Amino acid sequence: MNSSPTLIQGIGAVLFGLAILHTFSTKYFERLAHVQPKHAGIWHLLGEVEVVFGFWALVLMLFMFSLGGKQEATAYLDSRNFTEPLFVFAIMVIAATRPILQLSGSAVRVLARCMPFQRGVAMYFVVLSAVPLLGSFITEPAAMTLAALMLRDILFSQPLSNRLKYSTLGVLFVNISIGGTLTPFAAPPVLMVVAQWNWDLWFMVSHFGWKAAVAVVVNAGIATLLFRRQVGHMGRKVATDEAPVPVSVMLVHLVFLALVVLFAHHPAVFLGLFLFFMGFTTAYQRHQNPLILREALLVAFFLAGLVVLGGVQQWWLQPVLMKMDANAVFFGAAALTAFTDNAALTYLGSLVEGLSDEFKVALVAGAVTGGGLTVIANAPNPAGASILKEKFSDGVINPLGLLLGALPPTLVAVIAFQVL
Repeated sequence: MNSSPTLIQGIGAVLFGLAILHTFSTKYFERLAHVQPKHAGIWHLLGEVEVVFGFWALVLMLFMFSLGGKQEATAYLDSRNFTEPLFVFAIMVIAATRPILQLSGSAVRVLARCMPFQRGVAMYFVVLSAVPLLGSFITEPAAMTLAALMLRDILFSQPLSNRLKYSTLGVLFVNISIGGTLTPFAAPPVLMVVAQWNWDLWFMVSHFGWKAAVAVVVNAGIATLLFRRQVGHMGRKVATDEAPVPVSVMLVHLVFLALVVLFAHHPAVFLGLFLFFMGFTTAYQRHQNPLILREALLVAFFLAGLVVLGGVQQWWLQPVLMKMDANAVFFGAAALTAFTDNAALTYLGSLVEGLSDEFKVALVAGAVTGGGLTVIANAPNPAGASILKEKFSDGVINPLGLLLGALPPTLVAVIAFQVL
């Protein structure tokens, strides 16, 4: 690969760096909205973390149109694969519906009742352990949506310390990132390589899944032990006027969820199914809450912007990865994924011929290990951040707070993948 970047690649790298800085500065823009109310609208817009990468992707496309013309710019956009943002949009909306939430909430409560400690403590442990592992079967975006909504409506319904908030968020993000590795179809960084490298279910379980499961349980257990005196209210029954959803409606929602997961690589199919699903929710509106269309669209916009900006980073990202051995690539991928989507890292690795099996495993393990360090590290993270951010100061998740909260569970994941 030519080490000298083109003008557009250089501009893209600069804009990518600005987007990362912007991601860490959203709280500053929210404060500007209060200081300068005359321009509060634009500051609120720039303070939305989900808007950041879409905004800078727009700037990149303006450069492409001005420097290369319409044909070159549209050809670049047509070469990008937007399946993942579209899939995350569809799965978020379906997973956040009242029937799915009632069903998952009932399952969590049943599992919590089987545990030999206080109900609220057990609920906290189950949400941070069982739900992320469930992501291996219903996909990570769906698991993130379910866990974040349950934490928002139960745990975060009471005043909490910032330490508890950010520690819980860090454990959730890390556990979701590694918890989807039991199967070859649930985690975005795994999806990018399984077809190219011929990884099947047994390969995933034997090389990743059991280690990830150990780390998930340990992370949830440590957080539960540390905050056991502050999470007791999770055992209380949430007062609600909502009538129980009929089992038949729950089953229909589960069928739609399963079909969207089954056809996750075929946007024409899963978007068609999603439109049928929208019709069903309209017909049975009495069993629905308002769909989270705005939140899901913002997350999809974030991921689409990452796809557009990430497409011109290969010139520097791939050489960095390829200069590492198997041990170095694990830690290098874990560090790099804090600054770019982990699926982009594994995708670049899948383009290189002649990699050893040890290198391939280390690359994917490192990518999922670092998936909780920042909002942009893993595709489901923006979904969780979008749902939970209203419970944080000024409606903004502090990137440094998330990083500090995610470091301890990330170290547990490092030990699991490197030592076990």
